Amino acid sequence: MRKNLLTPVAAVTGSLVLAATLSACGGSSAASDEKVVTVYSADGLKGENGDGWYDKVFEDFEKKTGIKVEYVEGGSGEMVQRAVREKSNTQADVLVTLPPFIQQADSKGLLKAYEPAGSEQVDGADKAADGKWTSVVNNYFGFIYNKKELTTPPKSWEELLDGKFKEKVQYSTPGVAGDGTAVLIKAMHDFGGKEPAMEYLKKLQTNNVGPSASTGKLAPKVDKGELHAANGDVQMNFAQSKDMPNLGIWFPAKGSGRPTTFALPYAAGLVDKAPHSENGRKLLDFMLSEQAQKDVSAVGGGFAARKDVKATDANATELSRLIEGVEIFEPDWSDIGTNLDSYVDAWKSATGS
Repeated sequence: MRKNLLTPVAAVTGSLVLAATLSACGGSSAASDEKVVTVYSADGLKGENGDGWYDKVFEDFEKKTGIKVEYVEGGSGEMVQRAVREKSNTQADVLVTLPPFIQQADSKGLLKAYEPAGSEQVDGADKAADGKWTSVVNNYFGFIYNKKELTTPPKSWEELLDGKFKEKVQYSTPGVAGDGTAVLIKAMHDFGGKEPAMEYLKKLQTNNVGPSASTGKLAPKVDKGELHAANGDVQMNFAQSKDMPNLGIWFPAKGSGRPTTFALPYAAGLVDKAPHSENGRKLLDFMLSEQAQKDVSAVGGGFAARKDVKATDANATELSRLIEGVEIFEPDWSDIGTNLDSYVDAWKSATGS
């Protein structure tokens, strides 16, 4: 972590550390004049060693504007829940989460319409029609495996039920982590509905270690061999693999079918009644600037959100190869946003979680 950038707010995966100075300034009239912007974000874009996309973007942004970024990190659902609790005394200026939590944040009245410069180049499916949120980094859901313990990745969901994966599989908690919720979405798609998906996940409990509030914590366990397979997403795991040589990315298929995935972008919105709204707008503009978008693959290991930014770096080439031959489906985000609680309840019932 680059302490000169991210103090007094420290990002701790799975937990939140918020300095008293931030609480003291939230919502005050003096706060609007401060050279600060507070970001609540799902984990994955900040590097383990201060070398992630956020690290570079925040540093470049501060150099250009003099505005310091204060950063709070956790699961997508966790960030939304925190923002809801703080509605009467808003602390965050910018909220970044994975779907369907960005839609959930909008439905709870947390977001204010703002179309950042460059958002006209973002595909219509990757932004809200009313300007409440815009994708800043494109991404895909995926799984990881330990390349040292397994000579080839598992091919199917069904393979994870094998006895060799006893207590060697783990996925993050649906309803709390964005990638954990993605497990439900993909399972319901691949198995053809809620009931067969829950039936499968019930069977997987035999091998499943248990819930994890943070997807980011699973990769080190896989790299060390404590786990042989876990869920994740392409951007985060690709970035982590630079320091974790045993990480491999794969996409489960149903039976002998074709592997599938879906887009799981990091979507950003301006928080309603934010204490530093103007600074929040400037940061959103900066995230979608041409240079920041070029850095998405080169630095962050993700996919640019802007259609007019064509990355040609080595990471971009490798990322394209990763999803070659994988069927990409589009979830019904409206249905998921409306029925998310019932899907999570069904998962809890099926798995006894």
